[in-house]
Amino acid sequence: MVLRYAAFTDRPEGGNPAGLMLSAAGMSDAEMLAEAAEVGYSETAFLRARGAGEFDVRYFSPVAEVPFCGHATVAAGVALGERDGPGELLFHTPAGEVQVRTDGERAGFTSVAAHAEEVAPERVAAALRALGWSERELDPELPPRIGFAGARHLILAAATRERLARLSYDFEALRVLMEELDLTTVALVWRESAQRFHARNPFPVGGVVEDPATGAAAAALGAYLRDLELVSPPAQIVVLQGADMGRPSELIVDLEAGQTGVAVSGRAVRLR
Repeated sequence: MVLRYAAFTDRPEGGNPAGLMLSAAGMSDAEMLAEAAEVGYSETAFLRARGAGEFDVRYFSPVAEVPFCGHATVAAGVALGERDGPGELLFHTPAGEVQVRTDGERAGFTSVAAHAEEVAPERVAAALRALGWSERELDPELPPRIGFAGARHLILAAATRERLARLSYDFEALRVLMEELDLTTVALVWRESAQRFHARNPFPVGGVVEDPATGAAAAALGAYLRDLELVSPPAQIVVLQGADMGRPSELIVDLEAGQTGVAVSGRAVRLR
């Protein structure tokens, strides 16, 4: 049975919906993809229990498998916590081992080792063309990078909140570029303050125009801020996403000194 939860919110009309199959033993890749397409959310997570709080977890969009999905991980953590009680879990994902903590309506994960890497200027220019952005609309203090925390995200920082609010892009052109760069989303952000960011995440490679809450991208943003020395661990970042879609979401990013992974947490609520 597929469960449906909205992650990074405490209201059914907020956050990012995720499908969950807490017992997917025996399902083939084709069956999981077909189920994810039927559910129609940006991702559905499929869990197979190993025992002792450990699970094999795979994530499928309606059109393809993705290596890691943060909002479905938080949703699964809350669902398992409601079923089994609070505690520590270990998810074995295609991206690697992910520690998950669940406590009531909240759950969080610590990503695999995360980092930021430079991206060729011509690739940035191609992304800007697809988005309909100009280079002068970028924040010069937040240079474009690819962030990784289990999946790859191109991070582009808008100079103004108004630029972030206007999202209308060439779906096919951005999809092709993302496939060339092995990206899961493009993480568009605006820095309100050193600890508070607004984000939007186009997801054409998953067959979705935009994601209302993207935990993996929030973790990648944390790695970006840490690696560019824009924050000093320990630090906490609040990422606000989904408001422009009418599905407001709040993601909490924690960076700990000496830790290579990035922690992301939030609430989740069952939809039906």
